[in-house]
Amino acid sequence: MTFSLELIALAKYMAGEFDNGEQAVADPAWYVHIRLWQRPVHLFAEDSITLFAEQANILKLDNPYRPRIVRLRQSDTDPALLQVNYYMLKDPNAVRGGGRNPALIEALTPEQMEFLPSCTLNVNQRRLDSNNYHFSTSPATAERCCFSYQDQTYYVALGFEATQEEFLTYDKGIDPQTGQAIWGALLGPFRYSKRQDFSAELAV
Repeated sequence: MTFSLELIALAKYMAGEFDNGEQAVADPAWYVHIRLWQRPVHLFAEDSITLFAEQANILKLDNPYRPRIVRLRQSDTDPALLQVNYYMLKDPNAVRGGGRNPALIEALTPEQMEFLPSCTLNVNQRRLDSNNYHFSTSPATAERCCFSYQDQTYYVALGFEATQEEFLTYDKGIDPQTGQAIWGALLGPFRYSKRQDFSAELAV
């Protein structure tokens, strides 16, 4: 499949190792210093560009958390519309650390993950110049993003913005009883700068 220029640009902006060091120093009471990895994996290559994502507190890089699969694709009904599908890993421990050590995720298969249909995002795109974009996301459905793990159900609000210069995340954990955000980007997005580029690993 031939991918659109916009989809390829989005994948290149997202593929890398990031951290929010400047933000964490400026406002340590609200923003933990986090390292974020978004590493290309060769899954769903027939119609998508896929990333393995996880993050870690900068003081605990050997203990990453929130491993997930992020599938970037063109909509089945409208090729001009980009969408992001999220998947959870059935056994997160099997691939923990894959952001730093890609050998751990080379053999990933679709059978090792579970699609989260309520967590799909639409991607809004704005061309800044001939080869430069601003991407932002919004929920694809009114259904609340949720998933179950170890007999507990978790609710989250997902969202991000991406440019060549910066990657912003708006992810928040939601209290199912009150609907209020209880962790994550409570006072605004986490602002990440790319420290290492993984776009050369993309199969595009």
